[in-house]
Amino acid sequence: MLVSVCILTFSSPDRVLPVLMDSMKSAVDYTLLLAAVYALWNGLFALLEATGLGKAISKALRPLTRKLFKGESDETYHYISMNFSANFLGMGGAATPLGIKVIESMKPDGNRASRNQSLFAVINCTSIQLIPATVIALRVSAGSMSAGDIILPSLIATILSTIVGVILVYVFK
Repeated sequence: MLVSVCILTFSSPDRVLPVLMDSMKSAVDYTLLLAAVYALWNGLFALLEATGLGKAISKALRPLTRKLFKGESDETYHYISMNFSANFLGMGGAATPLGIKVIESMKPDGNRASRNQSLFAVINCTSIQLIPATVIALRVSAGSMSAGDIILPSLIATILSTIVGVILVYVFK
């Protein structure tokens, strides 16, 4: 950025301030939009927890989490389920604190990450998304007329990347 500002200062000094101000306005607009989207989904997850639906979601995902992550505690399975739910809704930022709790609650394999920790990290990073809320919000703020068109390609890409990642964990770990 500094190099760009220097080049612009020498090539077109009268445009430096307007360009910087316009960029700053765009950054603030995107930040406010993303903050509103995260506030909405974090509020939804707080409601899920308060009403007991979080536990119901956790219970529904329990067979999958037990099959993938053998030998973990009920608390870990709950955190995994809630993390998967947040990622499924496209809220990676809301899933991050849960992901940290998952990794902390899993037992490492000596000085190395255990297979469960590695598998969780891969699934968390590839995060299958039914509703890529953040990307949709960014597309709306950029003026897209069909911001939701990203849903199917995103779903396909995240499913494929998750499958490949899980296979690679089982092959190399």
